Amino acid sequence: MKRSVLPALIFTIFTWGTAHAISYDLTVDHCTGGCGSPPFGTVTLTQNGTTVDVDVDLSGTNAFVKTGAGDFQAFKFNAVGVVLGDITVNQNNPGNTLAPQTGAFNGDGTGNFSFGIACTTCGNGAGGAFSTDVIFHVANATIADLTHPNNLGFTFVADILGSTGNTGPVAATGGTTTSSVPEPSSLILLGFGLAASHLVARNLRKDKR
Repeated sequence: MKRSVLPALIFTIFTWGTAHAISYDLTVDHCTGGCGSPPFGTVTLTQNGTTVDVDVDLSGTNAFVKTGAGDFQAFKFNAVGVVLGDITVNQNNPGNTLAPQTGAFNGDGTGNFSFGIACTTCGNGAGGAFSTDVIFHVANATIADLTHPNNLGFTFVADILGSTGNTGPVAATGGTTTSSVPEPSSLILLGFGLAASHLVARNLRKDKR
């Protein structure tokens, strides 16, 4: 008796329907006077086809701030094989503009970074702070391209206004969790369509016997 290929097909469907993600906690406090209790937020990277989606979500009352200690960047990272044109930023901060930046960023003892996301219209200091997530997308990249630690072992840095009222950079080191998350439902629907086609074809073969 021939073995059905349906189980393998179903496995393939659900393999297609997942994307890998890794999260980093911002736990290293470089704020003058301290920014409060870590973690200060989470950086989540999701592989979505050939694009990496990045969501920087600060916890509690922490907010992004624009200061010289953070090189006037809300968020800093390194990337291999990436150019500025590969990066698009969600404009989810009403009244302000977030934009990718590149340069030699090394503020306040957190090491060297070559990329950042800046609020180009925010004022400096606490008066220009904002708490919406920093969300951006890097085309033609993998998670590994964006998670190389810098010369001091830090993977990411955010410049924040902490719960204490102090400002400064907070950093992430190693990734803390790895998971699989669903991709768009169209892939799932495509998979179920393939499975249904397989069942119809098998029934037609039976009817011809």
